[in-house]
Amino acid sequence: MARAYGFLDPIQFLARLRQFSKPSEISEPIELLRAGVLFHARGLINTKAIQNNLDWVWPYWVERQFNPADRSFIPRAFSFSHINLTHRNWTAVGLPDVPYYPIVDPRGLVTPLFDGWSLDFWLIDPAKQHLLPSKLDSVEQQLEIAEGLNVHTLLRRNASWIDTQVWMELRERRPHCVVRIKADSNTATYLAVVVRPYNPEGISFIESIEATKDRRALVVNGRAQVLFDRLPEKYALSSYKEGDVLHALPTGEGGSGDCPVSMSTAAALFPISELRTKPLELCVPIIDELKATTIPLFPKVPTWSETLVTCGRLQIPDAKLQALYDQAVATILLHVPREVYPGPYTYKRFWFRDAAFILNALITLGARERTRRALDIFPSHQLRSGYFLSQEGEWDSNGEAIWILHRYCKLTNAVPSREWIAAIEKGARWILRKRLPNHLPDVHAGLLPVGFSAEHLGPNDYYYWDNFWGVAGLRCAADLLKHSDRKVADEFSAAATEYLEAIILSFRKIPDRDRRGAISASPHRRLDAGAVGSLVADYPLQLFPPGEVRIMKTVEFLMNHSFYSGGFFQNMIHSGINPYLTLHIAQVLLRAGDVRAIDLLERVADLASPTGQWPEAIHPQTLGGCMGDGQHVWAAAEWVMIVRNLFVR
Repeated sequence: MARAYGFLDPIQFLARLRQFSKPSEISEPIELLRAGVLFHARGLINTKAIQNNLDWVWPYWVERQFNPADRSFIPRAFSFSHINLTHRNWTAVGLPDVPYYPIVDPRGLVTPLFDGWSLDFWLIDPAKQHLLPSKLDSVEQQLEIAEGLNVHTLLRRNASWIDTQVWMELRERRPHCVVRIKADSNTATYLAVVVRPYNPEGISFIESIEATKDRRALVVNGRAQVLFDRLPEKYALSSYKEGDVLHALPTGEGGSGDCPVSMSTAAALFPISELRTKPLELCVPIIDELKATTIPLFPKVPTWSETLVTCGRLQIPDAKLQALYDQAVATILLHVPREVYPGPYTYKRFWFRDAAFILNALITLGARERTRRALDIFPSHQLRSGYFLSQEGEWDSNGEAIWILHRYCKLTNAVPSREWIAAIEKGARWILRKRLPNHLPDVHAGLLPVGFSAEHLGPNDYYYWDNFWGVAGLRCAADLLKHSDRKVADEFSAAATEYLEAIILSFRKIPDRDRRGAISASPHRRLDAGAVGSLVADYPLQLFPPGEVRIMKTVEFLMNHSFYSGGFFQNMIHSGINPYLTLHIAQVLLRAGDVRAIDLLERVADLASPTGQWPEAIHPQTLGGCMGDGQHVWAAAEWVMIVRNLFVR
């Protein structure tokens, strides 16, 4: 059918594509394919909606990325989809134990509901010299945690300013996103609270907006509400055909709130004079707009002060490093309501890989009950075969699951439950069955089969990352089972020793010209940026002694060939400076007693956003996020771990 319509033969195309990888049982995990299709589907909608309507007010990333005078500019001629590749930055607010995360972008744009529409705040000037936050070159923004998570944004131009504070609270046992707005101006007459059909990823459809009968609220898409603490002086509504509601301000009122293109916009106008004496407060009750279901009621949840006190505290004179530590602890706590989420938006889903690192930081901080609660969910993700499944083809997940269960028990002196013991033994036996035979003539004898690598190391291959986790999983299983079944424990211990010997033997089989004494990403790969995955043998697994020669040669190679602007630059998929992987390298240096670890720590501190957050990867020119979630919880966990390891070893 494809050939009949003049397209490439998809079967032949996929066959060619797969030639770049080793043959494997899982070529492309369906979870990642599904996520990628959804991501680029939105990007395709962005392509249709944005570039033809540049007279609209767009979010900060669009205003930058579509501006030919800005270094964030990306040409669009052959781009299949237009996605945020230059400023993937946002900060979540929320409550402990509540898995809903309103996010705030670098210019104060608030997205109250997951993957939903947004609220913006403008000063409307009769002479059309409006203050529009996304068009400002600079703002002041910070994450305040003294009395709960609160993103505070100050937007200023000459004598005009807008001050917003965003947080979440329970009202009648339901979570609400709350925004408090102060504003003043010598020229502007109104503050506009504007409903926007987009968020930091792009278009988010709004089919309808209407005011309630008492005019104290706006109803979006027939369900979501924006509730005001006072009556607006007037509303303006606009459909896609009528254009952005901006063009109807300040005189316009009325308009159509229904839009067949699902690009409705609306503004509620409040006189500036009123805000001088009393700030405006609005709230959005949290609902799940993606599903027609009601979210559960929440009993009283712990306060932020009650939650933070369960964690190890830092007290140092360096105000910046102190703030980054405190903000990182809050970020971790926020994203472990029960399940572990590596981000509030793009990565609001579960992976064993991220969970292991995040929970390692959480239990190291001393948050025992919260960590235990998350770990108790692990067996529910295990198949009857023993495979700990978060996505198909992750051969590292079993090692990660067993390792973090072991880490919890060692740090708390806890005895694993009967359910944990059963899951650990099944998981360890899965590793044993999954390994290839040792007697194969190939360089990958005794390793795990070809996998796609959960750590984004390139085409499918026999990755050392997966295998080091396998060794650690067997070692940890042996230690956890030694009191309940000594025979099985001894079996796993011997298997772990033999497994590590098989990995080391594969090192020796690789021609020295390809590895230069370092450890490549796989026995079939030359040295490249993917070798960073092999450092897991040192940090956090400590399979080798500190300063082991091959590990240190790998570090030297990476620092000489895969660094940019003082940080590790991952060329595979991420294509940006990676704060969390830079800190992995710093941990290896720290363990070896190499003071260059401090340089990397300070560089990562410099790369933090004003709210103390890091995206998964940072654009080398804009220094905005270019990959993954705009608030990467794994990076926060690594910041906590290295600061702690500077004090406690």
